[in-house]
Amino acid sequence: MMTTADQTEIDNFAALSDQWWDQRGPMAPLHAFTPIRVDYILRAIGRFFPINAGGQPSKQSATRPSLAGLRILDIGCGGGLLAEPMARLGANVTGIDVTAPAIHAAKAHAQTMQLDIDYRVITAEDLAATGAKFDVIYASEVIEHVADRPLFITAIAEMLNPDGVVIVTTINRSLPALLFAKIALEYIVRLVPAGTHDPRKFVKPAELRAEFAAAGILLDDMTGFAPRPGGGFMPVGSLAVNYAASGGFR
Repeated sequence: MMTTADQTEIDNFAALSDQWWDQRGPMAPLHAFTPIRVDYILRAIGRFFPINAGGQPSKQSATRPSLAGLRILDIGCGGGLLAEPMARLGANVTGIDVTAPAIHAAKAHAQTMQLDIDYRVITAEDLAATGAKFDVIYASEVIEHVADRPLFITAIAEMLNPDGVVIVTTINRSLPALLFAKIALEYIVRLVPAGTHDPRKFVKPAELRAEFAAAGILLDDMTGFAPRPGGGFMPVGSLAVNYAASGGFR
């Protein structure tokens, strides 16, 4: 049976699931990466829906949160680092992951924060088979971990509403990415556990664009990310290492 789930990847992340919200633990790089991911996601949504990309109420409805009324799917949500900011902005958020301990951690933290998020242990293709539809679908730092990328992208296309937007953040399959995202982070500075990334699964921007185009989705915006001096990340023109892409049906 075809599946996007990779058991090795599941085992790797399951071992870290009790540390998702420890900003000084193995998830520290993701915490540092979260503000710029949220910013890009909001800007991408703002290209398709009448919201303020800075996370403020829309001009059409200044009395409600900017994402109110939008159905958002967070694929590979982990412990909920991105799902929670989207829920705070008023969106109806569904978060899915194939790692049960991560979903348990996400549910527990959301309950503590008094946030209503629909978390499920399910693959993207199995959720698509239920007929679920969403206005916004994002997969952040996920696509480089799936076992079957075309199947994963097809599932996204099946769940995206006709006027919806899909957002992906991932890692380029390049020499700079190999040196920085794999060797340096895992074995030199040890910011992430060894084995977190398989560089063979890194995705070149042209490949990502072509694979989504085959599913009818045009990724018409791509932005690179790079470490900011003093901490965090900033947008850059180069897609050599980390990058984001967004778009919708042509």
